[in-house]
Amino acid sequence: MITVTEAAVLHLQSLASENPEYQNKGLRIFVEEGGCAGRQYGMKFDEANANDYRFERDGVKVLIDPQSAEFLQGSVVDYQGGLTAAGFHISNPNAARSCGCGTSFEVAEKRP
Repeated sequence: MITVTEAAVLHLQSLASENPEYQNKGLRIFVEEGGCAGRQYGMKFDEANANDYRFERDGVKVLIDPQSAEFLQGSVVDYQGGLTAAGFHISNPNAARSCGCGTSFEVAEKRP
């Protein structure tokens, strides 16, 4: 489904240890309409739903709803620290183009 890098896992573990309300939840990664390229990524700590795709790495749970899974297949979630461009980044092979902010993308048209 997707890959979560070691850097992303370490940052998520840190967030969960600093915020007790996150400890029994998973990181929900989702795609919604919006942004300057048509679709945008979102992330939040959330409870699992019955139809979610779920996986766990080093104690970090990741949740993806079936609709978002279509757009995220094969993606890599990474975390980059530093003074500029710090935060989570998604490298998505399904994106035909992305906007400069890195959170908005357009998918390629599927051919019959």
